[in-house]
Amino acid sequence: MILQANDPETRLDGEDHESLRLWLRLFTCTTLVEREIDGMLKRDFGSSLARFDLLAQLHRAPDGLRMTALSERTLTTNGNVTWLVAALQREGRVSRRVASDDRRAAVVRLTATGRRHFTAMARAHEALIEQLLAALSPTDRQTMHTLLGTVKQGLRHASARTTP
Repeated sequence: MILQANDPETRLDGEDHESLRLWLRLFTCTTLVEREIDGMLKRDFGSSLARFDLLAQLHRAPDGLRMTALSERTLTTNGNVTWLVAALQREGRVSRRVASDDRRAAVVRLTATGRRHFTAMARAHEALIEQLLAALSPTDRQTMHTLLGTVKQGLRHASARTTP
């Protein structure tokens, strides 16, 4: 995963573009990592990053999640979550039941088959991430984590100021 001279961030120069270059580098790296993960999930598991993310959310919630919560946690539309859940239900990876406190709401949870499938994908996912970030020392990874945490906190403050 070597950045080439024609990548968006390398075409900019000058000090006044430093923040833009950083944003473009983050975006490029994120896109490249997502492509690698999605490709591995498709090749090795017949799955996708969207399915993996949905299963990961359910794995963290053993009692299940409502469809609305799944949509919020996966940052996707209700329609896409409905489609993904239906497909995973046909495959026996999730179950869907009516919420006990609201008959209009559905609660989705992993089945035993879904949990085993997710566990295998999660192991492969972690191994791939380790491989993709192997060029960084543990200290570099910790420094990047800390710096990106600072950026994330600043973004949350900015969002709170602009959200009505």
